[in-house]
Amino acid sequence: MRPTRRRTRLLLAASTAAAALAVPLGVHAARGADSGTDVAPPKPEPAGSECRTTVEGSRVVAYCHNPYPSVDLVRLHAECDRWWDVDADGEVVAVEPGRTVRLEDRCWKEVATAWVSHRPAPL
Repeated sequence: MRPTRRRTRLLLAASTAAAALAVPLGVHAARGADSGTDVAPPKPEPAGSECRTTVEGSRVVAYCHNPYPSVDLVRLHAECDRWWDVDADGEVVAVEPGRTVRLEDRCWKEVATAWVSHRPAPL
């Protein structure tokens, strides 16, 4: 019975030693992954037009100015107040860098809400 106990003790000691050596290596590898050169993710270039929308009665007018170097595609949406009045979605208009465009639409009666949607132009 002595050889079995001795073998069991040796196996337990060997596995404990292996675990004791593996833990610091794992911690060191984890620290090395985090503490390398700090590379921040690239910041996206600013894009998009600044739009001012006004509603007067049944008409909607929006002016969109693009101060950025990329082309922005804008579209005016008008939701009409009356249930029988058809909501309107204008055409997509490309706003070139440094340019201002005028978008307009109307309802038959009152306008409930109006907004401008943006998306970048394909490269």
